Amino acid sequence: MNTLAHSGGPGPWILLFPIIWAAVVIGVVTLLRRTVRRGRRGPWQSHGVRRGGTGEHSPIDLLGRRFATGEIDEDEYWRRLSVLDEPFGRFDKDGPA
Repeated sequence: MNTLAHSGGPGPWILLFPIIWAAVVIGVVTLLRRTVRRGRRGPWQSHGVRRGGTGEHSPIDLLGRRFATGEIDEDEYWRRLSVLDEPFGRFDKDGPA
């Protein structure tokens, strides 16, 4: 009687493929659940944080909204934006860098 076990068949390695497929399916399901739970923004972004690591209510975003709604003019927008973009803690002998 010639069976797979005695003829050098697949052996225990046959179990590797179902384990790999199970890991792939679990990974896809986990990824989809995280994506749907976070409002379809993707698992790489957390709640309340947008591109570039700024929050939804950062000073630059608020300044942009005020400019878009006409509360401030273009000169005021650029003046305030330059202050917000200024790096803090860097000083030359003549003052801030």
